Amino acid sequence: MVAMTDQPAAEGPPASPADQNAECPRCHKPQALCVCAGIARIDNTVSLLILQHPQEQDRELGTARLTALHFANALLKVGLSWPSLTKILGRPTDPQRWAILYLGSVRAAALLPGRDIVVVNKNGNALDHQDSALRGIEGIILLDGTWSQAKALWWRNAWMLKCKRVVLGPKRPSRYGKLRREPRADGLATIEAAAMLLARLERKPEIESTLSASFERLLARYRATRPVARARRRR
Repeated sequence: MVAMTDQPAAEGPPASPADQNAECPRCHKPQALCVCAGIARIDNTVSLLILQHPQEQDRELGTARLTALHFANALLKVGLSWPSLTKILGRPTDPQRWAILYLGSVRAAALLPGRDIVVVNKNGNALDHQDSALRGIEGIILLDGTWSQAKALWWRNAWMLKCKRVVLGPKRPSRYGKLRREPRADGLATIEAAAMLLARLERKPEIESTLSASFERLLARYRATRPVARARRRR
């Protein structure tokens, strides 16, 4: 589990140029990109599980660890496969009470226009009684990596087929903008997907605003320190 503290880390003295690329022990980002001092702790009822592909190399713009650091009830695991959800969590659980962000080609806007979250069946069709399908979800699972890496995680973990499948219908494109080109227009950063899902499921819009602010701070630091960086295409 990601190490967390009750209070945001105290703001330290500005890093010297020689220290700018030193790694923050908490978020694992270069000090020049670290936004740990502004992390606000969120007490979440719906659990958050982030499974990261071991070859996800985006140390600077990746958001999985930053996302997990925000939540009291969050777990970040790096690997390719696990025998069961129970093994990951270290406690008995029913995967049917968990929802996973589905990687299929279906789009929320095409299924149920106007809904932020759509629960779909194995054929990619929207379930009847969406609100009742979302009710009682114990936790959400996000797969972190490129699209091809996330798909590899999906196919290597058969227990995921037992989870509910949800797709998102964001009202705006990812804040990555030109810094990272997603293969789909509705592609979101891990922190954006977590913000959207947990804010809706917990009925706490402040979750989304808190995580969005953290993401904006990271992107602002990146643009300030990497002004000539080219957009990265995610495949």
